[in-house]
Amino acid sequence: MACSGEEASDNRERTRPVPSVETVVAQFGSLPLEERMNGSVRAFNQTDIYAEITAPVMEVLVSNGDAVQAGQPLVRLRDLEAREQLSQARSSLEIARAQLQQTLARLEAQRNQLNRLQQLTSRDFQSQSELEQLQSEVNALEATRQLNEAQVRQAESVVNERENRLEVTTVKAPISGIVGQRNAEVGQQVNSGTMLFQIGDLDRIRVQVTLTEGMLSRIRTGMRTQISSPAFGDSVITARVSRINPFLNPVTHTAEAEIEIENPGRLLRPGMFVNVDIFYGDSEQATLVPNNAIYRHPREGFEGVYVAPSLRDELNFMNEDGQEIPQMVGPTGVEFRRIEIVARGRMVTAVRGIDPNTHVVTLGQNLLADGTEQARIRQVDWEHILDLQQMQARDLIRIIQQRSITRQNGDTPSSSLLLTQPARL
Repeated sequence: MACSGEEASDNRERTRPVPSVETVVAQFGSLPLEERMNGSVRAFNQTDIYAEITAPVMEVLVSNGDAVQAGQPLVRLRDLEAREQLSQARSSLEIARAQLQQTLARLEAQRNQLNRLQQLTSRDFQSQSELEQLQSEVNALEATRQLNEAQVRQAESVVNERENRLEVTTVKAPISGIVGQRNAEVGQQVNSGTMLFQIGDLDRIRVQVTLTEGMLSRIRTGMRTQISSPAFGDSVITARVSRINPFLNPVTHTAEAEIEIENPGRLLRPGMFVNVDIFYGDSEQATLVPNNAIYRHPREGFEGVYVAPSLRDELNFMNEDGQEIPQMVGPTGVEFRRIEIVARGRMVTAVRGIDPNTHVVTLGQNLLADGTEQARIRQVDWEHILDLQQMQARDLIRIIQQRSITRQNGDTPSSSLLLTQPARL
């Protein structure tokens, strides 16, 4: 019975299907060191427009997307009360000025009379007591003049205040730019807390990112950045860090950095969230492998890569039209190699422990984790594997479902199922 069991085991070993995996050829070089973070987009000189008084809206003169110049009217508020108050203030000013003129005329007459009385008193034609009494009256009129002048200045100040109040019933653009975020409608009651519009220069953009304390030790102004977003597909905007706030937030211990860029095609829009990669140097020279080649072995418990050591050259195959196509080779030996991480990028990792030009498995490691020492190899190029790493979640789900159906049909799972074109992020 024991012999029968060993024979059955040997038969199972011989009939076990050889798994198929994908490989790329490891490269040698330095890895760009970068920090990826989220950035928020603001228009250059972006500002919020508020009303300065409480009043209903009578007329809205601009809308979203309109270009305006500094000083151009945007909204007219009801000004009936402001005009009435200005009229009353001007009337009060006229009264104050008339009272001042009246006082000045009386003061002039009293001063002339005082001069005549002083001459008569010097000749003993008039008593000293009468002179003193007239002098007191002149002094009183002088005080009244000063009071009237103060009243005129006060009335003028009120007029200026009322004119300013009438002026702010027309909300004007403080800067030139493009109008957005319209929040003003005719009949709407607004106050100093109601934002009516946003205005900014869309031809120049600021991208703001948040730097941690650790990032501040290696990121400086002038460093190269790349800005990307699913909103504009494969396009990448290259710019440099313009400025970094020297003061950290006392609560979060972070600092804001700004990247100013020209935006002639208005690809970036205020309010967008974008990916910002800041490049702050290069790693030391090492072997480069795609991130998905790195595999944590379930039994060994450490990170490494599966390699096909017997394959040392590029596998080039041509079809009848002379086009290069991937084909399976093998079975050939594969083994798991422990590695040391030198630097880890978003898509590529620099490692020690394997030589450049080694075939490393990028897909199908789980098929080898049970100790399988043979595999069929399909070499793919780096562009394909980097595209694969950027696949959206829905593409991965579709592939997983496809592989599950294949297993249910009794076929050998193969990495060839993943050769469909991925969607780019």
